[in-house]
Amino acid sequence: MKIYSVGGSVRDELLGIAVQDRDHVVVGADPAEMAKRGFRAVGADFPVFLHPETHEEYALARTERKTAPGYRGFVFHADPGVTLEEDLRRRDLTINAMARGEDGALVDPYGGERDLRAGVLRHVSPAFAEDPVRILRVARFAARFAFAIAPETMALMREMVRSGEADALVPERVWQELSRGLMEKIPSRMIAVLRECGALARILPELDRSLTRPGAPENLARRLDCAAAGGHALAVRFASLAIELAPAELAALVERINAPGDCRELARLAACEREEIGRRDLDAESTLSLLERADAFRRPERLDRLLETAECDAPPESFAPRARLKRALEAARGVDAANIARDNPGDIPGALRRARLVAIASLQPATGN
Repeated sequence: MKIYSVGGSVRDELLGIAVQDRDHVVVGADPAEMAKRGFRAVGADFPVFLHPETHEEYALARTERKTAPGYRGFVFHADPGVTLEEDLRRRDLTINAMARGEDGALVDPYGGERDLRAGVLRHVSPAFAEDPVRILRVARFAARFAFAIAPETMALMREMVRSGEADALVPERVWQELSRGLMEKIPSRMIAVLRECGALARILPELDRSLTRPGAPENLARRLDCAAAGGHALAVRFASLAIELAPAELAALVERINAPGDCRELARLAACEREEIGRRDLDAESTLSLLERADAFRRPERLDRLLETAECDAPPESFAPRARLKRALEAARGVDAANIARDNPGDIPGALRRARLVAIASLQPATGN
């Protein structure tokens, strides 16, 4: 029985990146042997075990065979005779198909270290084409590391799209990989890779069509990478992705991938308020109405997310509305609602709104807008 660290932990160590999680492959053992050593079985589809002390995952070396379309159409085979090289061969990319033994020796049968140093994402074997999720993973790794994609790997991804294999992707997996890619260092790379191989037209056709307009790809890249550079939340990054879509296109896209509620809400709000929020000539009424539509009095953090999205959307030299709207919200929230309610029992909402208008109007000369 031999144990190896595999995959991302080996890759990240070679890159000098702190390792967050470790996965292990066990060669020469069976479930009975693992149970004897105190490991707890947790894998539903294939033998995976938790270490009795560290609770890290240990999987028996295995091979796989394609039996049906899509990423679930596999049969796994694990027994003590499966070698480490056979296990690594089923992995997606060479940089993820390395292992390190308990003696510290690197096992790299498919040239992962070479590709890592060259900054190249290359598939391990033709079996890559059997799992459409790997298209999304390659795009996500491109966004994380800014690596180039080997020409033969890009060609294989295009063929997977042409053959219809990418059509088997389900909304849950698309959103899972898309959301992770949006949170990477250069999220625009993910979208560019998906568009280059043709997958974007299959999984996000509304977005793909929007990128045919002159300047749209460049503007999208600027928005996404601005949101990443600012360390903004996922909802801001998704809104930056979808802000140019028409209402019907946006509705179709969020349903297609079953986007979570906060991402849907912010994307809709940012698209609807795109022109209004950057206007220099907003009067008190328009300002208050914008704050109300953003639900800023109950959820001030929502206004923050909207402003972050707007700032990433605006050209660098354009007017930034953050200070003006934040001051307006602060002034409006400073209105004494209790006194207004006491003095206007028959029209509390109307009186409160009028008082907020007065408070915001008093700021207009100071802001110069």
